[in-house]
Amino acid sequence: MLPSGVCPQTKLSGRMLGKVCLVTGGGSGIGRASALLMAEEGAAAVLIAGRRQSEIEAAARACEDLGAEACAIRTDVTREEEVERLIATAIARFGRLDAVFNDAGFQERRAPLEAQDSAVYDTVFDTNVRGVFLCLRHQLPVMFAQGSGRIVINASVSGVRNPNPGLSLYSASKAAVLSLVRSAAMEAASRGVSINAVAPGRVITDMMLRSGVGDMASVAAGLPLRRMGKAEEVAEAVVWLLSDASSYVVGHILAADGGFLAS
Repeated sequence: MLPSGVCPQTKLSGRMLGKVCLVTGGGSGIGRASALLMAEEGAAAVLIAGRRQSEIEAAARACEDLGAEACAIRTDVTREEEVERLIATAIARFGRLDAVFNDAGFQERRAPLEAQDSAVYDTVFDTNVRGVFLCLRHQLPVMFAQGSGRIVINASVSGVRNPNPGLSLYSASKAAVLSLVRSAAMEAASRGVSINAVAPGRVITDMMLRSGVGDMASVAAGLPLRRMGKAEEVAEAVVWLLSDASSYVVGHILAADGGFLAS
């Protein structure tokens, strides 16, 4: 019987065996599912970063139950001093950083662009773009010094094609993330570090529900698979990109979207 939370088709194979992993935004949703899968796949350690202490502590305990050493570090990725402290803590405690999933993100409440204000704009772009930049800025030197490392950034199909109106700021921020991923990947590859992105589609998470999604049945009906995605299914894509199985994949955007972009 498979461990709880693993997709039925998954065969655990030790893809993350012995690796020191970090997940930002790891207290819930896709981040949490990815952290747990890392632990199930043999990670030596999983650091869970996020703003909600109770959530990241619960995720860390779940990783420990699966056999990985884990710790929860409260981090706001929009604050450089907190990102710097997070990476310093990882190195001080574990000595290296092998696999990172930069998942922290923010989606505005659905509304027409003219109804959004500059404060919402700041929150969206500070979290989704500045946060990724700050994480990469402090993660890359560590990996360059090691001569190895793998990073996955959570983008979105919204950065390629906006699924529906009302999320203009989120879509624009994720388009920026996609460009940042490709550019950073080209810079880092020759130094032993691979950077890729996962682009989820219509996946049921707390963030999606808070944004004010409409009738999920009708949304699902418009997808080729005729259903919404699960966080655990995106986690499979994340862990594959972070594993040695994707050793020749660089600057790629892997859409885990139920066929949305193909339709």
